[in-house]
Amino acid sequence: MQMKIKSSFLFSLAISASLWACQTKRLSNDITLAPPTSFRSEQAVDADSSIGNVPWWEFFQDPVLQQLIDTALQQNVDMQLALKNIESAQLMFTQAKAGNLPSLQLQVQANSTNPSNNSLNGLSLGQFLGQNHLEDYTVGLGLSWEADIWGKIKGKKAAALASYLQTEEARKAIQTQLVNQVAKGYYQLLMLYRLQEIAEQNLRLSDSTLQVVQHQYDVGDINLLALEQVAAQRQAAAALIPDFQQQILLQENALHVLSGGFPKEIRTAATLDAVNLPTDLAVGVPAELLSKRPDVKQAELSVTASQAYHHVARAQMYPSLSITAQAGVNAFKASNWFNIPASLFGAVAGSITQPILQRKELKTQYEVARVEYEKSVVQFRQSVVTAVGEVSDALISIQKLKERQEIVQDKTNRLKAAVKHADLLYETGSATYLEVITAQSSALQSELELIQIHKAELVAVVDLYRALGGGWSN
Repeated sequence: MQMKIKSSFLFSLAISASLWACQTKRLSNDITLAPPTSFRSEQAVDADSSIGNVPWWEFFQDPVLQQLIDTALQQNVDMQLALKNIESAQLMFTQAKAGNLPSLQLQVQANSTNPSNNSLNGLSLGQFLGQNHLEDYTVGLGLSWEADIWGKIKGKKAAALASYLQTEEARKAIQTQLVNQVAKGYYQLLMLYRLQEIAEQNLRLSDSTLQVVQHQYDVGDINLLALEQVAAQRQAAAALIPDFQQQILLQENALHVLSGGFPKEIRTAATLDAVNLPTDLAVGVPAELLSKRPDVKQAELSVTASQAYHHVARAQMYPSLSITAQAGVNAFKASNWFNIPASLFGAVAGSITQPILQRKELKTQYEVARVEYEKSVVQFRQSVVTAVGEVSDALISIQKLKERQEIVQDKTNRLKAAVKHADLLYETGSATYLEVITAQSSALQSELELIQIHKAELVAVVDLYRALGGGWSN
């Protein structure tokens, strides 16, 4: 009769689990995307090559920049925190892998009970044992194991693995950003060096013009107003130099702080014009970003983790089967504690637990896990769209900056020639000092603009490299 009751109970639990399975919706694994066949640019697409596959130490060939990047990857605070996150996730994953193993506990216990002499226990002890206290000594091993019938433990292992892989992709994403920031900061520094050099050249030119005007004033060919205006123009050119020097020092400090070091001078013999970056900017196809971009892969792993957590939440609503066992020695007297086999004891038990009153709470957890999964799918799709957009933006920037550089270069050449003509005309009296000042000022601004465009083009190439997933190769 007892066996029939147990069988009926187990059958009812199985029916209950089946009903829950019918009530819960299984997730759809359809997160497939159809990226465009090419990026939005006029550049031809080669599916077999991408500069994102080039290691950063080959992409950036300046030794000083290589040293700055290498130092940053070792000492930057964000990188160190990312490595600690990986270490923590790896420990959690190792723990999750042991989820199918039974737990084993050793228990050593000794106690002495002295009941009241007027109590039933006290009278019984005095009558049967001839003593007024009861001793109990136990050494035992306790084992417990839960059968993973519904895949709950398997789901936790899958979630832990996805979380661990996410931290690794997060480290790669931080590395790509760090390489990108150091390179752009270094090119900003080289640009400031070049701007300072142009400002110093312009100051020397202004000094020459001022000497000519001063001589003409001394002989009475021009008035004091002309001299003061040329002198003011010279001071305006001189004021640019300490401004650029300040920016250089601050940029050096920023680069060292980014690299995890203290501010100090950066010695480099390179110039902005001598920077060598790959001229063949192969970008591959957008679909390659799914496997190359760390942030995209991290978003995809988030979908996997959310799906695993959803499976665990569903399994929590089903019956759980647990098996426990105990074995050891037990005695009322310490002298008989290890009297084998008389003191041996053992017990085995199995239990099936079906949540009942917690159904609303568990169902809510299940629905929340489903919503989190759907959110992760949306975020994954958006990460792909963002990645494709960043590559397209960088390609367009490079293309248009090249066109702009050609125009400004021609303008700069013409303005430099105009300065020479203005000087000659001024010396012969065919031009005024104002025309000379205007020509010099226009040429200076055009040169400064040309340098900034060149730096912007280098930055766009670096951004393209990062957008294609470049910079995390070990």
